[in-house]
Amino acid sequence: MRFFVHGSRMGRWRGACLVALLTALAGPLAMGGERVELRIGDQVLRVEIAGTPAQRTQGLMGRAPLRADEGMLFVFPGDDIRCLWMRDTPSALAAAFITADGVILNLAEMQPQTDTRHCSRAPARYALETATGWFSRRSIAAGTKIQGLAAVPPALR
Repeated sequence: MRFFVHGSRMGRWRGACLVALLTALAGPLAMGGERVELRIGDQVLRVEIAGTPAQRTQGLMGRAPLRADEGMLFVFPGDDIRCLWMRDTPSALAAAFITADGVILNLAEMQPQTDTRHCSRAPARYALETATGWFSRRSIAAGTKIQGLAAVPPALR
């Protein structure tokens, strides 16, 4: 796709607005950080990594709904009881709390625009958010092993 942006200050401003608009419309993960591919059983999920405090705080707030094969992987420094909530998140999500060695501890279904805390049942290193019902529709339960976490950059693990 080609765009002509006039050289004047107003033309550059319009061009910048157009680029910002197209970026926002490109998809829910368009503005995110690094991505990895996770395997859960025979399922593949492309996930954006939320590894910094700012990325974890922002999460999926204010973003478009996830596609069926997308998610966000929250990577925490060390193992602890981890909690998620849905403030300013416009669509329902499912979450999995995961140990450092990739085993799902527990799952939660989370309603949009709420401050209800959904927490891990034991110390977790990761939390994975995806579209609501994703785990249940695929018969994925606590105890399932997730493959691909080794692809998370070492600085974030």
